Amino acid sequence: MNNFNKTNGIELSRRHFIKLGAFGLLTGFCPSSIFAKMRDLPTSQKSLSLYNLHTEEFLDTVYWNDGKYLDGPLTKIDYILRDHRTGETKSIDTRLLDLLYSIQKRMNVKQPFHIISGYRSPQTNSILRKNDRGVSGKSLHMLGKAVDIRLPDVELSSLRKETIDLKAGGVGYYPRSGFIHVDLGRLRYWTG
Repeated sequence: MNNFNKTNGIELSRRHFIKLGAFGLLTGFCPSSIFAKMRDLPTSQKSLSLYNLHTEEFLDTVYWNDGKYLDGPLTKIDYILRDHRTGETKSIDTRLLDLLYSIQKRMNVKQPFHIISGYRSPQTNSILRKNDRGVSGKSLHMLGKAVDIRLPDVELSSLRKETIDLKAGGVGYYPRSGFIHVDLGRLRYWTG
């Protein structure tokens, strides 16, 4: 007889029973790596929740669905991340949005990112640079490739650590001002 057990109409052969047992054993010894892989499985949707501290605007939107970026939501994201001083918008690099999405998933948070600065026009960047030597003349904010964020219920140091662990670009840590800078430039880390 080839069947080991028959329950609820499902026949289990010895081979299937051994495979199930082996899988159970493996998950018992290394559950974090297996469940981490499960967490990283492709998703059919990507969404972001954003709150602009300067304009008090909130956006919760699916920006990627079934392998495609969605024009309408991307336009809304460009708008909420606009230069709040001039009102000027710029297309935000979708890789930056994906980075924010990865941070959100990695930290398992549902709350919105608080946006301190998204896109910055060259005019605004020049004014900020005159008042703060830490502002780069070639800021990636001007290219839609940088954002300054915080998550109110998350320790800033934890947000920084998780973002650095993604190894996706530059991460600046500004504990006195209460935010981190995230960009798509080369890997580099600093404290301001």
